[in-house]
Amino acid sequence: MSTVIYHNPACGTSRNTLALIRATGIKPQVIHYLDTPPSREELVSLIIRRGIPPRELLRQKGTPYSELGLDDPALTDDQLIDAMIEHPILINRPIVVGSNGVRLCRPSEEVLSVLDSSLPADFVKEDGEIVKASRA
Repeated sequence: MSTVIYHNPACGTSRNTLALIRATGIKPQVIHYLDTPPSREELVSLIIRRGIPPRELLRQKGTPYSELGLDDPALTDDQLIDAMIEHPILINRPIVVGSNGVRLCRPSEEVLSVLDSSLPADFVKEDGEIVKASRA
């Protein structure tokens, strides 16, 4: 199975996640989801495979979340998904599909749980934080 990352290159967490994937030796399929948003079916599939309600995938910061009234608890899952389809910036990132499932990789080292490969050496994030390689 190939590894897929729904990526926003303007996001540091997304950049770190992509770099972590590559540091394990995996060459992922990179989907710039703001330019090529997932279809409704793809988004629903990611949500189901991750096992979370759509509300947990909503991004609030730097999005029209408040303006659209998405904090209203009366909104249905379908309404939230419709909002993410219409405004892909509302989809939190990065989402990674790997051989071990689907994960919203916040923090970026969450990605290691969905990959078959491990880090061969310590990894340094953009902010200087170190992600330790697994020691066998």
